[in-house]
This record gives sequence, C-alpha cells and structure tokens, in this order.
Amino acid sequence: MAGTRRYRFVTRCGNPLASAVINPAPDGLDTSRVDIDALKRTWAQVSAHGDAVPGFFYARLFLAHPEVRDMFPVTMATQRDRLVRALGRMVSNVDNLPEVVGYIEDLGRDHRKFGALADHYPAVGASLLATLKHFLGSAWTPELASDWAEAYGLIATTMITAAEAAESQPATWGAEVVATERRGMDIGTVTIRVDDDYEYRPGQSVTLEIPQRPRQWRYYSPAHAPRADRTMDFHVQLVAGGQVSGALLRDVKPGDRVRLGPPIGERLTLPPDREWPDLLFVAGGTGMAPMLAILDQIAERHRTTGIGPHVALYHGVRHPWGFYAKPELERLHGAPWLETEFVVSDDPSFPGRRGLVGDVAAADGPWHGRTALVCGSPRMVEHTAAALRSAGLEPDRIRSEKYEDPYSQDVSESGSQAGSRELAQPRVGMGI
Repeated sequence: MAGTRRYRFVTRCGNPLASAVINPAPDGLDTSRVDIDALKRTWAQVSAHGDAVPGFFYARLFLAHPEVRDMFPVTMATQRDRLVRALGRMVSNVDNLPEVVGYIEDLGRDHRKFGALADHYPAVGASLLATLKHFLGSAWTPELASDWAEAYGLIATTMITAAEAAESQPATWGAEVVATERRGMDIGTVTIRVDDDYEYRPGQSVTLEIPQRPRQWRYYSPAHAPRADRTMDFHVQLVAGGQVSGALLRDVKPGDRVRLGPPIGERLTLPPDREWPDLLFVAGGTGMAPMLAILDQIAERHRTTGIGPHVALYHGVRHPWGFYAKPELERLHGAPWLETEFVVSDDPSFPGRRGLVGDVAAADGPWHGRTALVCGSPRMVEHTAAALRSAGLEPDRIRSEKYEDPYSQDVSESGSQAGSRELAQPRVGMGI
C-alpha cells in the first residue's frame, strides 16, 4: 500500500497493546471501523482522574524511553498535563481531523525544534495507550485499544509527514534581544532581531525559548507585520506563578540570545490575495498583540490601494493601567477606517465604558456582514463568542484564538464537545 505507515505500540514487557495501519491522508480514518463515540467517552472517563493522568503518562514515558527526557523542561510543574491533554483531545476527536489538519501539520513542523523524530511518536503513543489502559481498567478492551491506536496513528502520521516536508527549512531560528520595556505593573515588551529571514503572517504566533528557561517554549504573537530589519516585538503579560513570563519581564536583557520555532496559526490571519470584509476585533489583555499586527496589514492595504475594510476594535482590561498598547494605536490615530473602544471590567471609578468587553462589543451591534476576530483568555473568548452569537452575529463569522488551551471546541458550539474544531492558541508541545 503506497504511502502507508504501520505503527505497533507495545508495553515495556513486549506485549502488543495494538497495531494499526494508517493512511497518511487527512481523511484516511475509516470511521466505520473506529468507534468515535467510544474514543470520546473513554477520554472523558480518563480525564476525570485529573493530575494522576499526566503523572502516570510521564512516569511511563520516561521509564520506558529515558532518551526522550531531555526534550522536556527540567521542571515539569507547568508542563504536566499539556501534552497529554492535547493528545487526548486530538485523538478522541479525530473524526474532525480534516477541519484542523493545518493545525496538526503546524504542530508536526513545530515539534522539530525539540529534536522530535518519527521514531519518537510510537513511544508517545505507547505511553498514551498504557495510560488509558491503566485508568480504564476492565473497560480497556482489544477493540478499544485498536481504535485508540488507529486514531493516534493518524494524528502522528499527519505530524510526521508535515515535519518531513519541512526538512529543508530550519527547525529553529536564532535571535538576539535588542530592547525590553516595562509598560506597566504586569505588562512589558521584548524586542528581538532574528539572525536570518523569518516569514510569518500577521495574526500568527511563534514559539520563543529564552536562555533563563531552557526547553520551556512559549507562544507569543508578533505585535506588527513583518519588518525589513527582521525585528519583532512581543507583548508579555506577567502570569501568576509563570516561570517564563516572569523571566521575560525581569531577567531578559539586551544581548541575550533566544530561539524561535516556526510560526503557527491561521484563525486570525487574513488571506493576502483576497478582499477582506469589514471586521470586528475584540481583544482581552495582551490578546491585542495579533490584532495590532493585522492592523498594520490593513493600514498598508489602505495606503497602497486606497481601499480596505473598516475595523471596530474593542480592547478590554480589568484595570485602566492595562491599556498598554496606546503607543502602537497612536500611529493609526485619525485613520477613518478604524474605531476604537476601551473597556474596563473591574474598576467602578473608570470614567469610560465598563463591563465585560464581549458584552460591550455585542451591545454596540448589530455587526451583520462583519467578521469578528477574538483573542484573549479561554474564558474571555468563550464569553465574547456567546455574546456575539446572542446579538445575532453568524457563528461562522466568529474566529478566535484561545490562550492556554491547546485543543478546544469551536466557539460556535458553546458548551458542547460536538461540532467542528478550531485552532487554539497553541501552547502545546513536547518541551512547552
């Protein structure tokens, strides 16, 4: 069978858990032979065990394959459930793979920065299956094992094929920190200059590794369109207990060397070769960064063609000092195609508009005919999408990225695990 890969997952003692023949094509899963409902149901059952699940997974993985330990951070405190959670969600929803195949391929290319090889994927798959078997107990049947192996194999094959196709490109890019700036109590900017050409689209994210936190990669969105001098500005929000955000704001200095992974994400990008509809931007906190990059792109189209979309931008923060991006917005002051609204949720003394930014944006509608781009925390994204739907905006016109959650439900399917999937703000990887 041309183009076919076979994966055989085995326990440490050599007993086969399952074997599967997988077609690399995104639509290669024969759902008539795989019980998709059983995948979803059993993943929900396993997830209910909480932190014990990633604990077992990593113990099993590192014991059976100690050679992969160096791909992960020294401390696993923040890593723990990211890889396991993403694997479980992707595999148990593999019937929707054609809708998110671009995201899965992006992850495959991105994982090259960890030194991930095709031979590592069966090791991860075997540990995933061993974890499922452990927590499901007597419910783990040969048929269920085969279904999970086949579904995981399809995900892994999609990632491997994408990684192999990118072998002519660097796995990582070197860069130097050229400036840092504190914009407030808990927000700052970091500017780097990439050593070589680095192509990304406004609205995408890139992974960043700093020397103070080796192998702890985090995703940040460049806050501007690509520049000729190869510099990039990242907006950093201090996260309580966050190892990387704190180091970025306090410890990183000009002259430090950092590494970048490849860009990822399509949900917040605009097609360069087509007309763009009028847009509604709703950003929470540093979710402004990709919006600013897209505004650069829109401003350039207005400048070069004289036409382009109108944009209504809503920026929501908890306290007034969270409006850190006014220097960037000042460059667009007076643009007839841009309207801005600033919303504060937690300060009753604020003289401007107050409330949740999604509610305020929805109340200012109707937004018929516009495409809404939403970026912020998972809770903010969910709430904003629900508010916009309630206000009459068509679900297929709401596009979003979610921070933290590596694989999440489409915002058009509020509260449901069914339906199509969206690209999440990807913060999952072997070394993240």
